[in-house]
Amino acid sequence: MKPVKKFVIHLLYLAGISLVLPLLGTAETAIVPEQSTDKTLSPFFFVQSDDPAVDKLPLKSTRADVVISGVIADVEVTQVYKNEGKNTLEAIYIFPGSSRSAVYAMRMTIGERTIEATIQERQQARETYEQALAEGKTASLLEQQRPNVFQMNVGNILPGDEIKVKLNYTELLVPEDATYEFAYPTVVGPRYSNQTEETAGQQDKWVANPYLRAGQDAPFTFAFALTLNSGLPIARLTSPSHDIDVEYTGKNTAQVGLRESNKTNNRDVVIRYSLAGDKIESGLLMNIDKKEDFFLLMLEPPGRVASGMIVPREYIFIIDVSGSMHGFPLEVTKALMQDLLGNLRPNDFFNVMLFSGDNSVLAEKSLPATRANLQQAIALVNRQQGGGGTELMPALQRAMSLPRAEENVSRSMIIVTDGYVTVEKDAFEYIGKNLNKGNVFSFGIGSGVNRFLIEGLARAGMGEPFVILNQEEAQGKAKKFREYIESPILTDITITFNGLKVSDVEPAAIPDLFAKKPVVVFGKYHGTPRGTIVVSGKAAGKTYKQEIRVSEGEISTQNKALRYLWARHRIIRLADMVKLSPDDKQIKEVTQLGLDYNLLTDYTSFVAVDTEKRTAGKPKSTVKQPLPLPQGVSDYAVGGKMSAAAGYSPASPAPMRHGLMKRESMAKQYQPLGGKLADTAAEPAEKEAEERPEQTDYKTLKQNCRIIVRNIDGRLDKSEVEKAVARQSSYIAHVIAKEGAPGRYEIEIAVDAQGKIEKIDVLRDTFNNKELKEKITRLVSRLQFKATQDGQKAKIILVISTTQ
Repeated sequence: MKPVKKFVIHLLYLAGISLVLPLLGTAETAIVPEQSTDKTLSPFFFVQSDDPAVDKLPLKSTRADVVISGVIADVEVTQVYKNEGKNTLEAIYIFPGSSRSAVYAMRMTIGERTIEATIQERQQARETYEQALAEGKTASLLEQQRPNVFQMNVGNILPGDEIKVKLNYTELLVPEDATYEFAYPTVVGPRYSNQTEETAGQQDKWVANPYLRAGQDAPFTFAFALTLNSGLPIARLTSPSHDIDVEYTGKNTAQVGLRESNKTNNRDVVIRYSLAGDKIESGLLMNIDKKEDFFLLMLEPPGRVASGMIVPREYIFIIDVSGSMHGFPLEVTKALMQDLLGNLRPNDFFNVMLFSGDNSVLAEKSLPATRANLQQAIALVNRQQGGGGTELMPALQRAMSLPRAEENVSRSMIIVTDGYVTVEKDAFEYIGKNLNKGNVFSFGIGSGVNRFLIEGLARAGMGEPFVILNQEEAQGKAKKFREYIESPILTDITITFNGLKVSDVEPAAIPDLFAKKPVVVFGKYHGTPRGTIVVSGKAAGKTYKQEIRVSEGEISTQNKALRYLWARHRIIRLADMVKLSPDDKQIKEVTQLGLDYNLLTDYTSFVAVDTEKRTAGKPKSTVKQPLPLPQGVSDYAVGGKMSAAAGYSPASPAPMRHGLMKRESMAKQYQPLGGKLADTAAEPAEKEAEERPEQTDYKTLKQNCRIIVRNIDGRLDKSEVEKAVARQSSYIAHVIAKEGAPGRYEIEIAVDAQGKIEKIDVLRDTFNNKELKEKITRLVSRLQFKATQDGQKAKIILVISTTQ
């Protein structure tokens, strides 16, 4: 094999989807699965080359310097790139950030020159960057792929160059149960995606990133330092994630660093502290500025009062058992579920859904929390070993559609996952539209979870998020969850401003307060700061009211972070609205907020361009920086063989991708039988092979499977419909080919104005296979379409056929 100038070898899963575009004037488009076409968008393993001609990885170090003053953290991140090779390089580095961060500055240093980055609209910033590279200038570009996932491009790094890029962000620290927590994410976990590289949007393409093997250290160093300046004496300061060195420089101040043996960047750095007397820093902060004045109210909640009423509840536990959960995360999940299930009351109802590439439930309707039912559920969870993709959306849709145990029983959905998916906004949208079906609590499991998803699920579902770093924390978090459910702190919360003129208050509506944490309100104020702010609500069924005098607030010109924090909160809310109901006006508003307040958003980016021309043109090589797997996450999260003993047949025709396994194999592992789950002991691979068609027949049938968008009745973008169908076509073809018989389906899909499927009718079926029909209908129900162009309902006719 001849050496090639690449850093990585893609371990590609061929999804077998090809979108054949229609000729002008044709009425139909065929979406034909083929084994050798479109590459699935997926992470892959990095392979180190010994070829001296191959360029070395340019990222040498990252460092985080954190200063916490009162309730506001300011963070400076420094990345150092060095070209030790012979070619001019471009480096691409995917890195995480806090989901609550407001990134407000970036600068690039080359030798003695420092260039301040400017904020520009996303596309314009990309064009500025590419133009600079074409002109032979060194440049850097910072883009937001998710609110907690960023991409840094540094281009035209000359041989021998050392380039420093610094970025700054701020975030608000909100205590819970009198404990403050600051989390600095260090690694982006590998994301599961069922899209192809061709159909994926620009902001999803980062998913195809190289990863190191489990336990392999990152090829760059990491440093972390934190300075704490609290307004009250510090009582306790610890870290559940790392061994730390703490130097107290006063009653209210401390310096924190990582011990040498713990300077690893494969897990979040988590710092927790509490203040003397379990007090929290609450009150009113106000900033005076030339342009706009902002305020922040942080009000300590009342104490928790246990309710005397024992109201029966229904719990739907939605548990991720995909490949990335294999090992440590799943063991933590088992400990959590042992506690959650084991402490249900006899008058409660519950159900358990397991999901990976497919999903299955303990029962089609929730069961009473009897000892026998609970033992069966715990045994089911304990048998799981983890494997497969992470199809969160079908699991959510199925869970929300399950019938209620009883008409008047309050229902809660509890989602347990590491969050390594790319469908965050789709999930938020779906939950937001189905709030009447139950509130949502989320548990993030692991050392580097996707906090954007975990926090966003709970925010959309009017619940609370939990992050469990290790097995020891499972019992405590489960106890907190029970307290939240049974005795909310404050409900029906309203804020009244008397004598103080305010505008643009965030949040517009304050959700019920389950956790013992402060009520937080941002906004702009106008004129002289005076009057009172009144917070009222219900605590344990009784009226609660607290009044704050504006004159007692801290008014200063130094509270500049308030403008960034307010703008970031407004941007998050608008971004949620954009997903719920796409609107150019709201997108423009988010974009303008990013430009006005100098903030990184989905639609604005930072770009820094050197003033000097340093080379003849664009870099000769582009290097994607490989990332370490989060601590406790196995190679199954990216790919690798599944254990036959775990029920994942190595003979499966579906190649592994993000631990992707054959969907039907998983269904067999915990298939419900008459409301009960069958024994999950795996069937031998030989038996499964006997049931499957011959490999040549399977390939032929799959290759001959045609999926046609025959007709659209309504104003739906046909190309978008075809893309949506293409994302499921490989699964559909696989299921049909596995049956080993030719046939044809004609299916009518009715969608509402938002593109949500309302009804599916099979108009024609020549397969005459009830089980196959149910599987195909379920796969079709997972199609996700965009909103109609005229705000009216629409219908789609889909034809699925295969010949021998």
